[in-house]
Amino acid sequence: MTPQEITLRLEGLALAGLCVLIYGLQSGAWGLFALLILAPDVFMLGYLVNRRAGALCYNIGHSWLAPLALAGAGMMTGWPSALPVALIWGAHIGLDRALGYGLKYGSGFRDTHLSRV
Repeated sequence: MTPQEITLRLEGLALAGLCVLIYGLQSGAWGLFALLILAPDVFMLGYLVNRRAGALCYNIGHSWLAPLALAGAGMMTGWPSALPVALIWGAHIGLDRALGYGLKYGSGFRDTHLSRV
């Protein structure tokens, strides 16, 4: 592993840890956390269509943009469920990055922006 890959994985681990910490400080329900931590992997179903659709769907569900938008929308509208779900989603993304699973290229599931998995 290159120093850059190590740095990117550590960033993912740190962000996952931060999401879990904030979730705990917000008195999040750990049963809900356990139930939803793998939910973003539903976005892999796009691979049932083809590699390109799979990569697009996966990247939508594994980009920081979606959980950040959800958290922001929840804060702006007073929707109390949005922040806990966004934090669980963020923890999932961070753990994926820590394990080396990055955003996908259309060439195949193993080709990511971090490295080849």
